[in-house]
Amino acid sequence: MPPRTTDSAPERRDDDHPRPDQGGGAAAEAGDGLRPDSAGVAEGGTEGGHDTDPVPGAVSTGGADSPGTGTGAANGTGTESTPGTHDHDRPRTGNGSAAEGDPAGHGGSGPRPENDPGAGERVAAVRRAADGGRRWRAAHLAGCAALLAVALTGGAVAFGSVGDGRAGARVEAVSAGGAPPPGVLARGDLDSGIGALQKHLRAQPRDFGSWATLGIAYVEQARTNGDPSRYPQAERALKRALELDPGNDLALAGRAALAAARHDFTGALKDADRALRQNPYNERALCTRIDALVELGRYEDAAEAARTADGRRPGVPVFTRYAYVQELRGDVRTARDVLERALEAADSPADTAYVATALGQLAWNQGEYKTALDHYARALAADEDYLPALEGRARAQAANGDRGAAVEGLEQVVARFPLPGPLVALGELYEDRAADGDRAKAGDQYALVDAWTSLARAGGVNADLDSAMAAADHGDKKEALRAARAEWSRRHSVHTADALAWALHVNDRDEEALPYARRATATGYRNAGFLYHRGIIERATGNEREARDHLKAALDLNPGFSPLGAREARTALKDLEGSR
Repeated sequence: MPPRTTDSAPERRDDDHPRPDQGGGAAAEAGDGLRPDSAGVAEGGTEGGHDTDPVPGAVSTGGADSPGTGTGAANGTGTESTPGTHDHDRPRTGNGSAAEGDPAGHGGSGPRPENDPGAGERVAAVRRAADGGRRWRAAHLAGCAALLAVALTGGAVAFGSVGDGRAGARVEAVSAGGAPPPGVLARGDLDSGIGALQKHLRAQPRDFGSWATLGIAYVEQARTNGDPSRYPQAERALKRALELDPGNDLALAGRAALAAARHDFTGALKDADRALRQNPYNERALCTRIDALVELGRYEDAAEAARTADGRRPGVPVFTRYAYVQELRGDVRTARDVLERALEAADSPADTAYVATALGQLAWNQGEYKTALDHYARALAADEDYLPALEGRARAQAANGDRGAAVEGLEQVVARFPLPGPLVALGELYEDRAADGDRAKAGDQYALVDAWTSLARAGGVNADLDSAMAAADHGDKKEALRAARAEWSRRHSVHTADALAWALHVNDRDEEALPYARRATATGYRNAGFLYHRGIIERATGNEREARDHLKAALDLNPGFSPLGAREARTALKDLEGSR
């Protein structure tokens, strides 16, 4: 699973103004004694083949004659929205990350019926893409991407939204006269809320608060539905908000969230800082700032940002990020304690599903499969359709020996949203099972990863990390190295170091790979995939003792981290033990 930061972390459903009466946060409850004072301190995406006007017919010209403010809501900022192949540590919708709701977008403005009549068409489109990829994979890539786009949008057009109204897909706003009141947008149906905002903005096109809220809603809709074609609309809505009110902290925080969702973490950090200069208590900006620092590999700065956010806006969104920073630094105990406190504080099905899934993935990462399954069961009791929990449960089932249930579960996930993480996981399970036709089935999944990557790039998303990890094991090895090098030039996270190390290895450049493999494991982060990669690279460079240590550590920590990777690790370790 992917490097987890925010993709499915619900945000507070109240305002972003100072709350002097707030209680203690994660840092205080975790016992580190750190409680900071409560005072404080470009757009340019590529259009993805759809009409990117956020509200056709609503024209924005400078000047705000309808002052309003808005508070965004539903889920934080969504960073690593697409999983890698072996770094199975957090929800991605999936994340969330994914990843996780029918992509928004481009169809009528009313809510979608609970039993979506277009679902069959989307699934059929994805399957046609897979068939084409199997027959003529390289030449058919563009067609795969087009079909995947159809699968995501369900043939929708122009503007508006269709959606499933799942728990967690929520937005709130407080805006100028005539705008939809907060209750309309906080009833659990993000898509209906977007429709109401669009209608309002046709009548009041200079309401900057509603433009900002609409932009944030589009970002959330793209994250929830795995549909990056929504990002250009979000960009234009946020641009209009800032044209009308350049210092609006809600719009700046929304732009930071959009940059993070597109994996522009330098831009996300810049906009989050601008938003916090306007309003130090803006929760979305506080959370995005943590996420950006994590993804840039600035872990000490991320820890300080988490403590600051915890002091200003303690709650589930901040607690989960605080926990992840601690996990990345090797402090699993504190991460678990904070997540358990976050689960106690969860006051909605969305919060419960998200935090229980995070606990499940933390347990899975430590090889505690039964505990992980218990957490996923709690998440799915809160929201039976929560895709990160469904994906995580399938991975835990596979690691726990129930491969049939795992395959069935992942097939259901990718039938709804064919995102890279579950596609690769399902492909590897097919390869490991090796029944008649499984090799072709696996190839279909890997072809769709390429198709998703093309669609993501058309929406302005930097997909190099996802591309590097998937291609290194299941695609063009030279492209994997190109993508990994490009990503390393932008950010130095442990996940990027691991991806570059592995891409160098599969291109027979192990001496060059070794320093990056060591860097990926240097923070103390307990990740079996990283340890496996390092052990294989050490074996290739003649460091047999270190190779044995790290391969054994990987299998001791999480023996089911990957069906194919774990098998290779066991074989390599056996060979090393036999040669002693």
